[in-house]
Amino acid sequence: MSAIAALKTDLEGLEIEDNPQIVKQKSRDFFWYSPVLKEQLDSVTGDLVVTPKSEEEVTRVLKACYAADIPVTTRGAGTGNYGQAMPLSGGVVLNLAAMTAIKEIRPGSVVVEAGAIVSDIDAATRAHSNQELRMHPSTCKTATIGGFIAGGSGGVGSINWGGLRDLGNVIRLRVITMEAEPQILEMTGEDLQKVMHAYGTNGVITEVEMPLTASYAWADVLVGFDDFMDAVAFSNDLARQDGILTKNIAPIAAPLPHDYFLRHRKFIRQDQSVAVLMVAPFALPAFEAFVKRRSKGEILYRSDKASEEDLRRLPPAYEISWNHTTLRGLRVDPTITYLQVLYPFPNQVELVGKMHEMFGNEVPGHLEFVRFDGDITCFGLPVVRYTSEERLNEIMRLHEDNGCPIFNPHRYTLEEGGMKQTDAVQLAFKKQADPKGLLNPGKMIAWDNPDFDFSSDHVYLFPGLQSS
Repeated sequence: MSAIAALKTDLEGLEIEDNPQIVKQKSRDFFWYSPVLKEQLDSVTGDLVVTPKSEEEVTRVLKACYAADIPVTTRGAGTGNYGQAMPLSGGVVLNLAAMTAIKEIRPGSVVVEAGAIVSDIDAATRAHSNQELRMHPSTCKTATIGGFIAGGSGGVGSINWGGLRDLGNVIRLRVITMEAEPQILEMTGEDLQKVMHAYGTNGVITEVEMPLTASYAWADVLVGFDDFMDAVAFSNDLARQDGILTKNIAPIAAPLPHDYFLRHRKFIRQDQSVAVLMVAPFALPAFEAFVKRRSKGEILYRSDKASEEDLRRLPPAYEISWNHTTLRGLRVDPTITYLQVLYPFPNQVELVGKMHEMFGNEVPGHLEFVRFDGDITCFGLPVVRYTSEERLNEIMRLHEDNGCPIFNPHRYTLEEGGMKQTDAVQLAFKKQADPKGLLNPGKMIAWDNPDFDFSSDHVYLFPGLQSS
């Protein structure tokens, strides 16, 4: 009897899926945003999908897989963009989609299971006490809160609250280890850094306590500009207006808004760059005054003044910003890809201008303004009109040579996509919590190859992929 067949017998009574087509579907995320990852990961699949409904069932799966040396890759909704939840060594895909309970809502916080959908959490907290999560991904209608914490870094709301890994943006996690006798750990404070944005490589997040803030019926606003850099300057200044409460500020260069936002197209000229905004209702009079003070920029659309028909047919602003901008672009032109860039404070506007002038329409600009280390700056998710991997690497090198760090979305490992160095805290915790290295193999280079040289041009390729 094969190890997988024996495991199915051991896990009898749990929800198990072994149909190869469904298993492959549940083994994939949005890695295909990257033509590089699409080539590397397209054939990746697990052997089995197990959908636990409780921590007890999660523990049972981890214990059985540990005994049989079978890899386990935890999955939420699979909305990640760089293979975070793809089982590079096969084995079990641990699907937490059935663990969706919203356990407790308090003033300032909510306790939920890891598989709860982000928008469902917001709906429950709004109904309960007019509160909402501080931040969410643009995929909040499908993304799980556990997946967001394990694979995301920030999103809508980061203009006020910074990134997910900033102290205070997650209150508590329950994490199950993968050992002969799995442990359930309660993690708070500094300990959270061991498992946040670790792709599930060193523990399975089962329960989350998140902070809440006041909820508003946010107004979606589009402001048009004849020049992209005018949109950038406007957005930078708006982000620094302490009295005007916004939730998202995203300037996007022409012709992307007209070409990609098909349902908004009637409001936008093809040569118009657009700032996509979310503004608190009480701040709208002040926002109007702010726009009028400036000689450039016109309000193209406001959801608070929209027709019933437009409100029904138009997606919310957050679904045309962050990586939804890229997604809508891919539906129009599947040959494009994107980058993730930091434009460091205090020279962010100057750096954006330099890159915009250097690349023009080959790399049309798309920024998301955020708080970063206490200052207002912007991340870039620019579209790249892809021609070759060599040119893509050259574009990234030119950004970094000019002081704009790249968080590479064309790599599937923690280190290559982030800070190009080992996270010693996460590695040390993996040695304790996953001593056999069975959790999401291939995503943490430091576990497989401690001597990997991040300063070289060598690209890490997980050995398990070579036979896939």
